[in-house]
Amino acid sequence: MRSEKPGESRVFLWAEFLFLFAGVPLLILMLRRPGILFLVLWGGGLACWLASRAVPRGSAQGWREMLRRFALCGAALTLATWLLAPGLFLSLPLHRPRFWALIMLLYPLLSVWPQEIIFRRFLFARYEPIFGRATVAVSALAFGYAHIIFLNAWAVLLTLAGGWLFARSYAATRSLTFSGVEHALYGCLVFTIGLGQYFYTGAAWHH
Repeated sequence: MRSEKPGESRVFLWAEFLFLFAGVPLLILMLRRPGILFLVLWGGGLACWLASRAVPRGSAQGWREMLRRFALCGAALTLATWLLAPGLFLSLPLHRPRFWALIMLLYPLLSVWPQEIIFRRFLFARYEPIFGRATVAVSALAFGYAHIIFLNAWAVLLTLAGGWLFARSYAATRSLTFSGVEHALYGCLVFTIGLGQYFYTGAAWHH
């Protein structure tokens, strides 16, 4: 657990947290420019990596349990999509296979990795002193809330649930690799089974 630096009061850390994790998503939503979103994601990921680079690497353990959990939750999500939204099911790989393959290749690196740095390693390293045991819940809530930029409840609900899983994994292992792989598995599944449209700013911002 990271201790507060001299001069950093709990009030300051609270204010900083609210600005970064509540204010910035609202700013992105107000501006609605993809360039701003990517700047915040990649620039913010780099800044958070630099700010938390001294955090010791954890030990990635529990792969079998994580994969078993993914198989169970992934199967349930796939079945629910097939039953409740058959028109969306597998729409991306069936109708745009090259774009789907590109997402499978680039999404873990360009989206998952910076998000895990921001919402897991940096958030835990910086704010666990003020949130304590509630940091897992705070990470999940911040992660879900950030997806208000997509202007639909499904994006928020899915990422809230996913954020809880990823935050728990990170809290248990302190391994960015472990939580990142888990995040990538669920994210790639979401795009594959047809729910990716809920995570597309082009559809949300041009209505």
